[in-house]
Amino acid sequence: MSHLRDSFRFPRADEIPERAQLAFPIEQREYLIDGVLRRWDGQQEDVLSPIYLRDAEGAATPTRIGSIPSLDGDAAMSALSAAVSAWDSGRGEWPTMPIGERLACLERFTHAMVDERERVVRLLMWEIGKSRKDSEKEFDRTVEYIRDTIDAVKTLDRASSRFEVASGIFAQIRRAPLGVVLCMGPFNYPLNETFTTLIPALVMGNVVVFKPPKLGVLLFGPLLAAFGDAFPAGVVNTVYGDGKTIISPLMRSGEIDVLAFIGTSRVADILKAQHPKPHQLRCVLGLDAKNPAIVLGDADVELAVNECLLGSLSFNGQRCTALKLLFVHESIAEAFVARFAAAVAERRVGLPWDDGVAVTPLPEPGKTARLRALVDDALSKGARIVNEGGGESDGSVFAPAVVFPVTPEMALYHEEQFGPIVPIVPFADPDEPVRYVVGSQYGQQASLFSSDPEKLAHLIDPLVNQVCRLNINSQCQRGPDTFPFTGRKSSAEGTLSVSDALRVFTIRTLVAAKDNELNRSLLRSITREHRSSFLSTDFIF
Repeated sequence: MSHLRDSFRFPRADEIPERAQLAFPIEQREYLIDGVLRRWDGQQEDVLSPIYLRDAEGAATPTRIGSIPSLDGDAAMSALSAAVSAWDSGRGEWPTMPIGERLACLERFTHAMVDERERVVRLLMWEIGKSRKDSEKEFDRTVEYIRDTIDAVKTLDRASSRFEVASGIFAQIRRAPLGVVLCMGPFNYPLNETFTTLIPALVMGNVVVFKPPKLGVLLFGPLLAAFGDAFPAGVVNTVYGDGKTIISPLMRSGEIDVLAFIGTSRVADILKAQHPKPHQLRCVLGLDAKNPAIVLGDADVELAVNECLLGSLSFNGQRCTALKLLFVHESIAEAFVARFAAAVAERRVGLPWDDGVAVTPLPEPGKTARLRALVDDALSKGARIVNEGGGESDGSVFAPAVVFPVTPEMALYHEEQFGPIVPIVPFADPDEPVRYVVGSQYGQQASLFSSDPEKLAHLIDPLVNQVCRLNINSQCQRGPDTFPFTGRKSSAEGTLSVSDALRVFTIRTLVAAKDNELNRSLLRSITREHRSSFLSTDFIF
């Protein structure tokens, strides 16, 4: 008898509560180019929800919630042309606009975005299966990120609103935009992580072409008009469709100055290789990760279990920052595994709008089969599933599987599962997990659990040169957004945080002159009469 099917079932249409209802199908044909919502009359691509609906006979099938434009290469190049014209080799209205006016545009957009909160939240639930609580959190965190960015821009501009003098030369040093930015975000945080590159790129004077993620795409529809209304024509442009069809021509054109991409290293490598001038392309990349937890024998087991549970299974483990491999000292491994399995059993499997739900449908087609293959490979090589019902599936739902003991011979030891599988590796020598991190192609984060300062210090020193964040007695995570977020090796390129992102999409530029009466008079006239947006001593409050 299936443990999962005893506790979960997909709904009928008439069982959907009012707070989750969505008027579908949503046949989106609009896309934004040059400040205008254009209509696409060509081929459409269906959008299927991971939430199945049951018919009168009880059969559950994927729900078609709408469609999006499947643009061709010509339409994509029109979007790029609009962006290139708006940039105008750095002479366009947007890149030369005073920073205070740019901030006013962003604030207008934010006000309009907040008005669409409920619709975007419901689309997050239906498109990627994210719980209502987490969908609301993603929206609100994104709005908070925009407001924090506005504050950070003001702080940066205030620090730059003066002249520096050295060796008889005075100069004003500011950060200048780079040009045309191609933004592509991930499906797991389609709104938040897309905006963590798009917003700082925009506010610093760049122009943007952005492609919504492959999943979680309809939710941008309610925001297109707001983009068009808030920003000058051509500053924000959208493209939809197959990546090979619409993204490859953009990259091959050589007109993309910055690639802001969050996804897999394999796709990032393909995109970078298509650019004809790779040395002129700046890349801001958030890529793969296989973040480990290292639980030493003196760790607080209850604390470690709770943090590893959140770290490995929040949003079904579909986070780049998720804990994807747990190393547990053999002296406490059995106790840890037993408590961990018991904690997993308490996680409720359900629909995104269910109260207290922790496990929801997976949005990627074929994902449950791939996860099952990883589990079966581990089982065939000596591991076992230690939690009741672990690894069972029903349609797009996969019950979390705690797999123990995992060894280097298993695919789960090396591959990023990006789903609700928790591999646990027993170890005797702390150098074993260190060797794993050193040999891994990934280098984003790690978590260390111990009560012994000497043992922690012994691990901290070698690991800070392998990953970019060590979390002591806590899960891996991105936040707070004021902290640097990056990775080594194949995990990232460039650093993101509220302030770092402003720097990564710009370059330090200065206007300098010898200190003499003529130059002082000229620059005094330019600044007092507000003849230049760059040369300015205005203070933004």
